[in-house]
Amino acid sequence: MLEEKINAEIKTAMLAKDAAKLEALRAIKSAIIILKTSAEGYSDETELKAMQKMVKQRKETADVYKTQNRMDLAEVELAQAAVIEAYLPKQMGEDEIKAEVAKIIAAVGASSAADMGKVMGAATKQLAGKADGKVISGIVKELLSK
Repeated sequence: MLEEKINAEIKTAMLAKDAAKLEALRAIKSAIIILKTSAEGYSDETELKAMQKMVKQRKETADVYKTQNRMDLAEVELAQAAVIEAYLPKQMGEDEIKAEVAKIIAAVGASSAADMGKVMGAATKQLAGKADGKVISGIVKELLSK
């Protein structure tokens, strides 16, 4: 179970005095506790979504820091994102996503950009946790415009 693994990793990070990793692990633990007490409930799917959201937030924050020339703060955010990403499933490569989206387009019978909603609905469901929504969207647009 992820929670037990995170608790063990927290102890290891504390002994190693790895502050950046410790902060990221504590954020994961906090998200798990919040999910357990929420109405949404705790499941592998909600856990995955919460961790993806945490990675996305940290990367967006790092981008803001970069535009403000605060590389010291951006590096902290990116380090935390990397720690959290280690607990997420491996992300698919662009070629793999294109192949899956092409199959989905054929399955739903999409032929133009007007069918993007149908394709995106199926693609985001099928590729949840394996690919970023922005990447999926870009590939769907590209394949439907051909």
